Amino acid sequence: MPEPEPVVEDAPAPRATPKRAMPPAPKPILTRQRQALSYGIASDVGLMRKNNEDACFGMQWHSITVDNRPDFGFFVVADGMGGHLDGERAAGIAVQTLASEMLDKIYVPLLRNFNAGDSPTVLEALIAASEKANHAVIKRVPGGGTTLSAIAVIGNLAYLVHVGDSRAYLIHDDKIEQLTTDHTLVQRLIEMNELTPEEAENYPQKNVLYRAIGQNEELKMERLVRALPPSGLVLICTDGLWDMIEDDTIKQVALQAASPQEACDSLVKAANDRGGIDNISAIVFQAPGGGSSD
Repeated sequence: MPEPEPVVEDAPAPRATPKRAMPPAPKPILTRQRQALSYGIASDVGLMRKNNEDACFGMQWHSITVDNRPDFGFFVVADGMGGHLDGERAAGIAVQTLASEMLDKIYVPLLRNFNAGDSPTVLEALIAASEKANHAVIKRVPGGGTTLSAIAVIGNLAYLVHVGDSRAYLIHDDKIEQLTTDHTLVQRLIEMNELTPEEAENYPQKNVLYRAIGQNEELKMERLVRALPPSGLVLICTDGLWDMIEDDTIKQVALQAASPQEACDSLVKAANDRGGIDNISAIVFQAPGGGSSD
């Protein structure tokens, strides 16, 4: 008797799994970072000199950290004077000494402890470092000397020390403001109303300094603490620049530049285009801008 064929039942169709709605993609967290401190630096021998007796130094630090530490930077310009290579050596020694002292006393500690950036500490360190630079020039370059304009920046605060006739300017809101005083004989005569600014232009002792690094054991320096406007520009330069370009042109060139470095390069070129009779040095830095997390 034949065996019955097995009955093959159709397997039940798999039950359709209801589609689950995908959760909405998380919205990206948008963080609007503050504009970082930035700078440019340029120096040129000019068209009339054989040696460049200017010296410059620039550094900046920007971080994004939990404790939101501020940007900081340090910028120095010096214009040496003296026979043979004395001016070149004096400027270099002054800048090197000042920068080394500030890195050691302020900026390395600042990386470890934000309180190292307290206002009195920074200004005191700047003055002490300048005095050390003064003594170093007197000892190592007898008869030499140099101007010195230095700015330490921590957040939106600028700490300035200055001696000589290099200059610092603040450029912001379509205005230019000279932050320093020229320590020259003609400027003193102008202040005493014995010369007009127009007469000073052709005064025979126009470039004679009455105050400089390396000239006296006791150093008298101009000092200033200034809050910087967000994204404001600061220019530090030697007289090879400001003596060739009027302030309004300096302002226009700086504001039209796409970056601090372009501003420096354009200013040096403008000074050379007008004759380049001296060494030309410039540092331009842009203060940190606003910004916050949403």
